[in-house]
Amino acid sequence: MIYKLERWAWWGGAALAGIAGIVNAVGLKSYAHQAVTHVTGTTSLFALAVAHGDTATWMTLGTVLAAFFAGATLSGWIIPNDALKLGRSYGAALLVESALLFTASVLMHSDVRLGSYFASAACGLQNAMASTYSGAVLRTTHLSGMFTDCGAAIGHWFRRAPVAWIRVRLYALLIAAFAAGGIAGSLLFDVYGPATLFIPAALTGVAGLGYMAYIHWRRDLEAVK
Repeated sequence: MIYKLERWAWWGGAALAGIAGIVNAVGLKSYAHQAVTHVTGTTSLFALAVAHGDTATWMTLGTVLAAFFAGATLSGWIIPNDALKLGRSYGAALLVESALLFTASVLMHSDVRLGSYFASAACGLQNAMASTYSGAVLRTTHLSGMFTDCGAAIGHWFRRAPVAWIRVRLYALLIAAFAAGGIAGSLLFDVYGPATLFIPAALTGVAGLGYMAYIHWRRDLEAVK
């Protein structure tokens, strides 16, 4: 049962969900029409391509899945614990995500598929950054689990069972942020095309540097005390 969530967890999670919404909108609106923030649908499309012997398609989709997995693996190497906690190596992870998104934006101008691989890796890294916090499962790049948990919570409420409303509010915020990011990403793509990815690349880069500066400042402050 969650009793309290720090303010930085609310707004940090919302910011990451919004960034994921932008990235996925770019992936879907490019001519490849490839989702990059989640892998359930991609896995189904991969299976269909294998079943029909569409080698080019299943190889492309398989590479997207492998890139997402590689990004999550990289996150696990950078951040040694699944629980979200200030002081861990999130700054470095955000900078790596920024570099991946920047590379994806550049590559999408010449090869959308290659750019999608880097975008998928960035999302895999982001999704693995914060697996749990105070008992809540945090997934900032896809919504299936959050919709499921919110629906189950409403069902519990109907039968007058205890409900962790703070978790429902957190998930509602993340869902809204992802949707808002998708709207923004779609509108921006109509104007800037793949260069839209420079925006989440810049946001994650600034966030990573800011986080590292904040942690350094806290350590200096504690050393003085």
